[in-house]
Amino acid sequence: MKKRNSVGADGIAKRKEEQGRKRWKGLLRDESGAGVIEVILILVVLIAVVILFKEQILSLAQLIFGDIFTKAESVF
Repeated sequence: MKKRNSVGADGIAKRKEEQGRKRWKGLLRDESGAGVIEVILILVVLIAVVILFKEQILSLAQLIFGDIFTKAESVF
């Protein structure tokens, strides 16, 4: 008869514990979500800048578009 590789309960528990440690180490080293977090942080900063300088941005845009429309009227 063939002899089976029998591993006791302690061996199975140790193997599962080692697999769990490897899995946690892999998760801690995983940086796949880092790009998403960076994009979100950049968007938060941009939104904050827009909120802080809303009046200045609006007045600048009105000035620029007013100039464009004035020059466009002189062409037509």
